[in-house]
Amino acid sequence: MNNQDNTLQFMQIAMKYLPEAQEQLEQAGIELSMELIQPFMTLFTKVMQDAYELGKEDALKESVNK
Repeated sequence: MNNQDNTLQFMQIAMKYLPEAQEQLEQAGIELSMELIQPFMTLFTKVMQDAYELGKEDALKESVNK
């Protein structure tokens, strides 16, 4: 799976939880717009890519140790 595929999947995950995040932010008095969210979505995809790579690395280590 390449980074572009990962990014698409990560964005789909983020969109799944966006309504919940939006509700929590509104309760805190923060209005969420697509313009405001874009930098956070970019950060989210970076975090998810790092997490994916870490999981992949762990899986490879486990397969070697079997």
